[in-house]
Amino acid sequence: MKLRTFFLLLLAAVAAPAAAQNGCDGRLCFANNLDPFFDRLAQSRRDSGRPVHILQIGDSHTAGDMITNGWREALRQRYGHGGRGVLAAGRPYGGYLTWGVTASQTDGWEVNGIFGRAYANYGRPVGLSGFSQTARNTGESMGISADTPDQSFDRIIVCGIAEPGAGSVSLRLGFTTEEMDFDAPQRHTECKTVDTPYPQLGASLTTLDDRIVTITSFATMRQQGGVVLSNVGVSGSQLVHFNRNSDEVVRAELTEYRPDLIAIAFGTNEGFSQSLTPSEFEADLRNQVNRIRRLAGRDVPILIIGAPDAQTQSTALADNFGSPQSCGTGWYTPTLLGEIRSRQRRVAREMGLAFWDWNEAMGGRCSADRWRNDDLMRGDRVHFNQRGGARIGRMLFDDLERAAANHRG
Repeated sequence: MKLRTFFLLLLAAVAAPAAAQNGCDGRLCFANNLDPFFDRLAQSRRDSGRPVHILQIGDSHTAGDMITNGWREALRQRYGHGGRGVLAAGRPYGGYLTWGVTASQTDGWEVNGIFGRAYANYGRPVGLSGFSQTARNTGESMGISADTPDQSFDRIIVCGIAEPGAGSVSLRLGFTTEEMDFDAPQRHTECKTVDTPYPQLGASLTTLDDRIVTITSFATMRQQGGVVLSNVGVSGSQLVHFNRNSDEVVRAELTEYRPDLIAIAFGTNEGFSQSLTPSEFEADLRNQVNRIRRLAGRDVPILIIGAPDAQTQSTALADNFGSPQSCGTGWYTPTLLGEIRSRQRRVAREMGLAFWDWNEAMGGRCSADRWRNDDLMRGDRVHFNQRGGARIGRMLFDDLERAAANHRG
Protein backbone atom coordinates (compact mmCIF):
# COMPACT_ATOMS: atom_id res chain seq x y z
CA MET A 1 0.00 0.00 0.00
CA LYS A 2 2.80 2.38 0.83
CA LEU A 3 4.60 1.55 -2.43
CA ARG A 4 1.43 2.19 -4.45
CA THR A 5 0.95 5.55 -2.70
CA PHE A 6 4.54 6.48 -3.45
CA PHE A 7 4.14 5.82 -7.17
CA LEU A 8 0.86 7.77 -7.31
CA LEU A 9 2.55 10.77 -5.69
CA LEU A 10 5.48 10.44 -8.08
CA LEU A 11 3.14 10.32 -11.06
CA ALA A 12 1.31 13.44 -9.86
CA ALA A 13 4.59 15.28 -9.33
CA VAL A 14 5.68 14.49 -12.88
CA ALA A 15 2.30 15.25 -14.46
CA ALA A 16 1.77 18.60 -12.76
CA PRO A 17 4.81 20.38 -14.28
CA ALA A 18 3.97 18.88 -17.68
CA ALA A 19 0.43 20.27 -17.53
CA ALA A 20 1.70 23.65 -16.36
CA GLN A 21 4.22 23.74 -19.17
CA ASN A 22 1.54 22.82 -21.71
CA GLY A 23 -0.62 25.64 -20.36
CA CYS A 24 -3.87 24.03 -21.54
CA ASP A 25 -7.01 23.08 -19.69
CA GLY A 26 -8.81 20.98 -22.26
CA ARG A 27 -9.41 23.05 -25.41
CA LEU A 28 -8.41 26.40 -23.89
CA CYS A 29 -4.70 27.18 -23.56
CA PHE A 30 -2.86 29.99 -21.74
CA ALA A 31 -6.10 31.26 -20.21
CA ASN A 32 -4.17 33.27 -17.62
CA ASN A 33 -3.46 35.79 -20.38
CA LEU A 34 -7.18 36.63 -20.31
CA ASP A 35 -7.22 37.53 -16.58
CA PRO A 36 -7.97 41.26 -17.21
CA PHE A 37 -10.98 40.21 -19.32
CA PHE A 38 -12.16 37.80 -16.63
CA ASP A 39 -11.90 40.63 -14.09
CA ARG A 40 -14.12 42.82 -16.29
CA LEU A 41 -16.70 40.03 -16.52
CA ALA A 42 -16.66 39.56 -12.75
CA GLN A 43 -17.30 43.29 -12.24
CA SER A 44 -20.02 43.54 -14.89
CA ARG A 45 -23.68 44.12 -14.09
CA ARG A 46 -26.79 43.58 -16.16
CA ASP A 47 -28.05 47.14 -15.80
CA SER A 48 -25.15 49.35 -14.74
CA GLY A 49 -21.61 50.22 -15.73
CA ARG A 50 -19.96 50.20 -19.14
CA PRO A 51 -20.88 47.09 -21.13
CA VAL A 52 -18.17 44.46 -21.52
CA HIS A 53 -17.10 44.48 -25.18
CA ILE A 54 -15.74 41.50 -27.14
CA LEU A 55 -14.56 42.20 -30.69
CA GLN A 56 -14.00 39.27 -33.06
CA ILE A 57 -12.28 39.73 -36.42
CA GLY A 58 -12.03 36.97 -38.98
CA ASP A 59 -13.14 35.38 -42.24
CA SER A 60 -16.53 33.96 -43.34
CA HIS A 61 -16.98 32.07 -40.05
CA THR A 62 -17.04 35.47 -38.35
CA ALA A 63 -18.87 37.32 -41.13
CA GLY A 64 -21.65 34.69 -41.25
CA ASP A 65 -22.23 35.18 -37.50
CA MET A 66 -23.25 31.57 -36.86
CA ILE A 67 -20.57 30.84 -34.25
CA THR A 68 -20.42 34.37 -32.86
CA ASN A 69 -24.19 34.46 -32.46
CA GLY A 70 -24.11 31.20 -30.52
CA TRP A 71 -21.45 32.70 -28.24
CA ARG A 72 -23.39 35.99 -28.05
CA GLU A 73 -26.63 34.35 -26.96
CA ALA A 74 -24.87 32.42 -24.19
CA LEU A 75 -23.26 35.67 -23.00
CA ARG A 76 -26.62 37.48 -23.09
CA GLN A 77 -28.25 34.82 -20.95
CA ARG A 78 -25.45 34.92 -18.39
CA TYR A 79 -24.50 38.61 -18.29
CA GLY A 80 -27.28 40.53 -20.02
CA HIS A 81 -27.71 42.33 -23.34
CA GLY A 82 -25.20 45.10 -23.99
CA GLY A 83 -26.18 45.77 -27.61
CA ARG A 84 -25.47 44.28 -31.02
CA GLY A 85 -22.05 45.93 -31.28
CA VAL A 86 -19.89 47.10 -34.17
CA LEU A 87 -21.11 46.39 -37.69
CA ALA A 88 -20.11 47.26 -41.21
CA ALA A 89 -22.06 50.28 -42.40
CA GLY A 90 -25.30 49.43 -44.22
CA ARG A 91 -25.38 46.23 -46.27
CA PRO A 92 -21.95 45.98 -47.93
CA TYR A 93 -22.81 42.88 -49.97
CA GLY A 94 -25.71 40.63 -50.90
CA GLY A 95 -26.53 38.05 -48.25
CA TYR A 96 -25.10 40.20 -45.45
CA LEU A 97 -26.34 38.54 -42.24
CA THR A 98 -26.75 40.27 -38.88
CA TRP A 99 -28.50 38.17 -36.24
CA GLY A 100 -30.60 40.28 -33.88
CA VAL A 101 -30.81 43.35 -36.10
CA THR A 102 -31.58 44.05 -39.75
CA ALA A 103 -29.42 46.40 -41.80
CA SER A 104 -30.67 48.45 -44.77
CA GLN A 105 -29.45 51.11 -47.19
CA THR A 106 -30.39 53.01 -50.32
CA ASP A 107 -28.75 52.27 -53.69
CA GLY A 108 -26.44 55.28 -53.83
CA TRP A 109 -23.64 53.90 -51.66
CA GLU A 110 -20.34 52.67 -53.09
CA VAL A 111 -18.56 49.95 -51.11
CA ASN A 112 -14.84 49.37 -50.58
CA GLY A 113 -13.50 46.31 -48.78
CA ILE A 114 -10.26 44.56 -47.84
CA PHE A 115 -10.96 41.49 -50.01
CA GLY A 116 -13.05 40.22 -52.90
CA ARG A 117 -14.96 42.15 -55.53
CA ALA A 118 -15.33 45.14 -53.20
CA TYR A 119 -11.57 45.60 -52.85
CA ALA A 120 -10.09 48.63 -54.60
CA ASN A 121 -6.38 49.22 -54.07
CA TYR A 122 -6.78 52.99 -54.03
CA GLY A 123 -10.33 53.05 -52.72
CA ARG A 124 -11.76 54.90 -49.76
CA PRO A 125 -10.27 54.13 -46.30
CA VAL A 126 -11.48 50.99 -44.49
CA GLY A 127 -11.46 50.26 -40.76
CA LEU A 128 -12.18 47.37 -38.40
CA SER A 129 -15.31 46.18 -40.18
CA GLY A 130 -13.40 45.40 -43.38
CA PHE A 131 -15.72 47.64 -45.42
CA SER A 132 -16.50 51.31 -45.93
CA GLN A 133 -19.45 52.90 -47.71
CA THR A 134 -19.31 56.18 -49.63
CA ALA A 135 -22.18 58.41 -50.84
CA ARG A 136 -22.04 61.51 -53.05
CA ASN A 137 -25.71 62.51 -53.21
CA THR A 138 -28.29 64.07 -50.91
CA GLY A 139 -30.78 61.75 -49.27
CA GLU A 140 -28.77 58.54 -49.28
CA SER A 141 -29.49 56.59 -46.12
CA MET A 142 -28.64 53.46 -44.17
CA GLY A 143 -30.31 52.06 -41.10
CA ILE A 144 -30.43 49.42 -38.37
CA SER A 145 -33.60 47.98 -36.83
CA ALA A 146 -33.87 45.56 -33.92
CA ASP A 147 -35.56 42.28 -34.85
CA THR A 148 -37.18 41.93 -31.41
CA PRO A 149 -37.71 44.28 -28.43
CA ASP A 150 -35.03 42.49 -26.40
CA GLN A 151 -32.49 43.53 -29.08
CA SER A 152 -33.23 47.24 -28.61
CA PHE A 153 -30.50 49.82 -27.97
CA ASP A 154 -30.20 53.31 -26.52
CA ARG A 155 -26.85 54.26 -28.07
CA ILE A 156 -25.47 54.38 -31.59
CA ILE A 157 -21.90 55.16 -32.61
CA VAL A 158 -21.01 56.15 -36.16
CA CYS A 159 -17.45 56.44 -37.46
CA GLY A 160 -16.46 57.96 -40.79
CA ILE A 161 -13.83 59.94 -42.69
CA ALA A 162 -13.57 63.65 -41.91
CA GLU A 163 -11.69 65.63 -44.60
CA PRO A 164 -11.71 68.92 -46.50
CA GLY A 165 -14.95 69.39 -48.43
CA ALA A 166 -16.72 66.37 -46.96
CA GLY A 167 -20.46 66.44 -46.37
CA SER A 168 -22.71 66.05 -43.35
CA VAL A 169 -25.30 63.53 -42.22
CA SER A 170 -28.32 63.41 -39.97
CA LEU A 171 -28.23 60.70 -37.29
CA ARG A 172 -31.55 59.53 -35.92
CA LEU A 173 -32.09 57.27 -32.91
CA GLY A 174 -35.76 56.96 -32.04
CA PHE A 175 -37.03 60.55 -31.75
CA THR A 176 -33.55 61.98 -31.19
CA THR A 177 -31.86 63.58 -34.22
CA GLU A 178 -28.35 65.02 -34.37
CA GLU A 179 -26.16 66.29 -37.20
CA MET A 180 -22.63 65.04 -37.92
CA ASP A 181 -20.38 67.20 -40.10
CA PHE A 182 -17.38 65.49 -41.77
CA ASP A 183 -15.87 68.67 -43.23
CA ALA A 184 -12.45 69.17 -41.59
CA PRO A 185 -9.10 70.86 -42.40
CA GLN A 186 -7.24 67.51 -42.46
CA ARG A 187 -8.27 63.92 -43.07
CA HIS A 188 -8.93 61.88 -39.92
CA THR A 189 -11.49 59.46 -38.54
CA GLU A 190 -14.41 61.06 -36.74
CA CYS A 191 -16.76 59.10 -34.44
CA LYS A 192 -19.97 60.38 -32.91
CA THR A 193 -22.20 58.89 -30.19
CA VAL A 194 -25.94 59.52 -29.96
CA ASP A 195 -27.84 58.46 -26.81
CA THR A 196 -31.50 58.34 -25.86
CA PRO A 197 -33.13 58.03 -22.41
CA TYR A 198 -34.97 54.84 -23.41
CA PRO A 199 -34.14 51.81 -25.62
CA GLN A 200 -35.15 52.16 -29.26
CA LEU A 201 -35.90 49.71 -32.07
CA GLY A 202 -34.32 51.63 -34.93
CA ALA A 203 -31.64 54.07 -36.02
CA SER A 204 -30.69 55.67 -39.32
CA LEU A 205 -28.18 57.91 -41.06
CA THR A 206 -29.05 60.22 -43.99
CA THR A 207 -26.78 62.42 -46.10
CA LEU A 208 -27.72 66.11 -46.08
CA ASP A 209 -25.94 67.36 -49.21
CA ASP A 210 -24.11 66.28 -52.37
CA ARG A 211 -20.63 66.29 -50.85
CA ILE A 212 -18.72 63.07 -50.24
CA VAL A 213 -19.46 61.04 -47.09
CA THR A 214 -17.60 57.83 -46.14
CA ILE A 215 -18.82 55.69 -43.22
CA THR A 216 -16.48 53.01 -41.84
CA SER A 217 -18.60 51.45 -39.06
CA PHE A 218 -21.98 51.68 -37.34
CA ALA A 219 -22.50 50.34 -33.79
CA THR A 220 -25.63 49.80 -31.71
CA MET A 221 -25.16 49.38 -27.96
CA ARG A 222 -26.67 49.82 -24.53
CA GLN A 223 -25.30 52.61 -22.34
CA GLN A 224 -25.36 50.50 -19.19
CA GLY A 225 -24.69 46.86 -18.41
CA GLY A 226 -24.45 43.56 -20.24
CA VAL A 227 -22.00 42.17 -22.77
CA VAL A 228 -21.49 43.17 -26.41
CA LEU A 229 -20.04 40.72 -28.94
CA SER A 230 -19.09 42.43 -32.21
CA ASN A 231 -18.34 40.23 -35.22
CA VAL A 232 -16.49 41.93 -38.07
CA GLY A 233 -15.42 39.51 -40.78
CA VAL A 234 -14.92 39.35 -44.54
CA SER A 235 -15.77 36.15 -46.42
CA GLY A 236 -12.85 34.54 -48.21
CA SER A 237 -10.28 36.73 -46.51
CA GLN A 238 -7.04 35.73 -44.84
CA LEU A 239 -5.27 37.43 -41.96
CA VAL A 240 -2.86 39.12 -44.38
CA HIS A 241 -5.80 41.00 -45.93
CA PHE A 242 -6.57 42.63 -42.58
CA ASN A 243 -3.47 44.71 -43.21
CA ARG A 244 -5.33 46.52 -46.01
CA ASN A 245 -7.36 48.57 -43.59
CA SER A 246 -6.14 51.98 -42.52
CA ASP A 247 -4.00 52.25 -39.39
CA GLU A 248 -5.51 55.65 -38.67
CA VAL A 249 -9.09 54.39 -38.95
CA VAL A 250 -8.45 51.24 -36.92
CA ARG A 251 -6.69 53.25 -34.18
CA ALA A 252 -9.62 55.68 -33.91
CA GLU A 253 -12.21 52.89 -33.86
CA LEU A 254 -10.32 50.84 -31.26
CA THR A 255 -10.14 53.97 -29.11
CA GLU A 256 -13.86 54.64 -29.55
CA TYR A 257 -15.14 51.07 -29.13
CA ARG A 258 -12.53 50.06 -26.53
CA PRO A 259 -12.85 46.24 -26.63
CA ASP A 260 -12.09 44.30 -23.44
CA LEU A 261 -11.19 41.21 -25.49
CA ILE A 262 -10.17 40.80 -29.12
CA ALA A 263 -10.69 37.40 -30.73
CA ILE A 264 -8.73 36.64 -33.91
CA ALA A 265 -10.45 33.90 -35.93
CA PHE A 266 -8.56 33.30 -39.18
CA GLY A 267 -6.92 30.15 -40.51
CA THR A 268 -9.47 28.25 -42.62
CA ASN A 269 -8.73 30.00 -45.91
CA GLU A 270 -5.02 29.89 -45.11
CA GLY A 271 -5.35 26.13 -44.56
CA PHE A 272 -6.67 25.70 -48.13
CA SER A 273 -4.02 27.96 -49.69
CA GLN A 274 -1.83 26.58 -52.47
CA SER A 275 0.95 29.12 -51.98
CA LEU A 276 1.12 30.07 -48.29
CA THR A 277 3.77 28.52 -46.05
CA PRO A 278 3.41 27.98 -42.28
CA SER A 279 6.30 30.35 -41.59
CA GLU A 280 4.66 33.09 -43.69
CA PHE A 281 1.40 32.69 -41.79
CA GLU A 282 3.21 32.79 -38.46
CA ALA A 283 4.98 36.00 -39.45
CA ASP A 284 1.65 37.55 -40.53
CA LEU A 285 0.06 36.56 -37.23
CA ARG A 286 2.87 38.02 -35.14
CA ASN A 287 2.81 41.23 -37.15
CA GLN A 288 -0.94 41.67 -36.79
CA VAL A 289 -0.90 40.98 -33.05
CA ASN A 290 1.78 43.63 -32.60
CA ARG A 291 -0.13 45.99 -34.88
CA ILE A 292 -3.41 45.57 -32.99
CA ARG A 293 -1.68 46.18 -29.68
CA ARG A 294 0.05 49.25 -31.05
CA LEU A 295 -3.12 50.72 -32.54
CA ALA A 296 -5.15 49.93 -29.42
CA GLY A 297 -2.61 51.82 -27.36
CA ARG A 298 -2.77 49.24 -24.60
CA ASP A 299 -2.15 45.57 -23.93
CA VAL A 300 -5.69 44.38 -24.69
CA PRO A 301 -6.26 40.64 -24.01
CA ILE A 302 -6.28 38.63 -27.23
CA LEU A 303 -7.76 35.18 -27.89
CA ILE A 304 -6.69 33.24 -30.98
CA ILE A 305 -9.43 30.89 -32.15
CA GLY A 306 -7.64 28.02 -33.88
CA ALA A 307 -8.76 26.91 -37.33
CA PRO A 308 -11.52 24.26 -37.28
CA ASP A 309 -11.53 20.98 -39.16
CA ALA A 310 -12.60 21.42 -42.79
CA GLN A 311 -12.60 19.17 -45.83
CA THR A 312 -12.51 19.11 -49.62
CA GLN A 313 -13.13 16.47 -52.29
CA SER A 314 -10.18 17.78 -54.29
CA THR A 315 -6.93 15.95 -53.57
CA ALA A 316 -5.10 18.77 -55.35
CA LEU A 317 -6.43 21.29 -52.81
CA ALA A 318 -5.72 18.98 -49.90
CA ASP A 319 -2.15 18.28 -51.03
CA ASN A 320 -0.77 21.65 -49.93
CA PHE A 321 1.71 20.62 -47.23
CA GLY A 322 2.30 16.91 -47.72
CA SER A 323 0.25 13.94 -48.90
CA PRO A 324 -3.54 14.38 -48.73
CA GLN A 325 -5.11 13.03 -45.57
CA SER A 326 -8.15 10.95 -46.50
CA CYS A 327 -11.15 10.86 -44.19
CA GLY A 328 -12.29 7.63 -45.84
CA THR A 329 -15.44 9.12 -47.34
CA GLY A 330 -14.10 10.75 -50.50
CA TRP A 331 -13.25 13.87 -48.51
CA TYR A 332 -9.81 15.10 -47.46
CA THR A 333 -8.48 17.47 -44.82
CA PRO A 334 -5.93 19.94 -46.28
CA THR A 335 -2.57 19.11 -44.76
CA LEU A 336 -1.72 22.77 -44.24
CA LEU A 337 -4.61 23.22 -41.78
CA GLY A 338 -2.81 21.32 -39.03
CA GLU A 339 0.34 23.38 -39.53
CA ILE A 340 -1.62 26.64 -39.40
CA ARG A 341 -3.20 25.54 -36.12
CA SER A 342 0.18 24.57 -34.69
CA ARG A 343 1.59 28.03 -35.51
CA GLN A 344 -1.44 29.72 -33.94
CA ARG A 345 -0.85 27.84 -30.70
CA ARG A 346 2.87 28.65 -30.70
CA VAL A 347 2.31 32.36 -31.30
CA ALA A 348 -0.24 32.43 -28.47
CA ARG A 349 2.20 30.78 -26.09
CA GLU A 350 5.13 33.04 -26.99
CA MET A 351 3.25 36.35 -27.27
CA GLY A 352 1.09 36.16 -24.16
CA LEU A 353 -2.23 35.33 -25.85
CA ALA A 354 -4.87 32.69 -25.21
CA PHE A 355 -5.63 29.90 -27.70
CA TRP A 356 -8.87 27.97 -28.17
CA ASP A 357 -8.71 24.71 -30.13
CA TRP A 358 -11.78 24.76 -32.35
CA ASN A 359 -10.59 21.62 -34.13
CA GLU A 360 -10.46 19.72 -30.84
CA ALA A 361 -13.93 21.00 -29.94
CA MET A 362 -15.25 19.40 -33.13
CA GLY A 363 -13.52 16.09 -32.40
CA GLY A 364 -10.24 16.39 -34.30
CA ARG A 365 -9.25 15.70 -37.90
CA CYS A 366 -12.05 14.44 -40.17
CA SER A 367 -14.72 15.42 -37.61
CA ALA A 368 -16.39 17.62 -40.24
CA ASP A 369 -17.87 14.37 -41.62
CA ARG A 370 -19.73 13.72 -38.38
CA TRP A 371 -20.82 17.35 -38.06
CA ARG A 372 -22.22 17.24 -41.59
CA ASN A 373 -24.00 13.94 -40.96
CA ASP A 374 -25.51 15.42 -37.79
CA ASP A 375 -26.80 18.40 -39.82
CA LEU A 376 -24.49 20.85 -38.06
CA MET A 377 -22.44 21.86 -41.12
CA ARG A 378 -23.28 22.79 -44.68
CA GLY A 379 -22.56 20.45 -47.56
CA ASP A 380 -19.19 22.06 -48.26
CA ARG A 381 -17.90 20.67 -44.92
CA VAL A 382 -16.36 24.07 -44.25
CA HIS A 383 -19.19 26.32 -43.05
CA PHE A 384 -21.60 25.79 -40.18
CA ASN A 385 -25.36 26.18 -40.12
CA GLN A 386 -27.18 27.88 -37.26
CA ARG A 387 -27.42 24.73 -35.13
CA GLY A 388 -23.73 23.96 -35.56
CA GLY A 389 -22.73 27.56 -34.92
CA ALA A 390 -24.80 27.64 -31.74
CA ARG A 391 -23.08 24.48 -30.51
CA ILE A 392 -19.57 25.79 -31.22
CA GLY A 393 -20.37 29.17 -29.67
CA ARG A 394 -21.68 27.47 -26.54
CA MET A 395 -18.54 25.30 -26.28
CA LEU A 396 -16.34 28.38 -26.46
CA PHE A 397 -18.49 30.16 -23.88
CA ASP A 398 -18.37 27.18 -21.48
CA ASP A 399 -14.59 26.86 -21.72
CA LEU A 400 -14.09 30.56 -21.06
CA GLU A 401 -16.53 30.45 -18.15
CA ARG A 402 -14.61 27.58 -16.55
CA ALA A 403 -11.37 29.52 -16.92
CA ALA A 404 -13.02 32.65 -15.46
CA ALA A 405 -14.32 30.65 -12.48
CA ASN A 406 -10.84 29.22 -11.88
CA HIS A 407 -9.40 32.74 -12.03
CA ARG A 408 -11.95 34.05 -9.51
CA GLY A 409 -11.51 30.99 -7.33
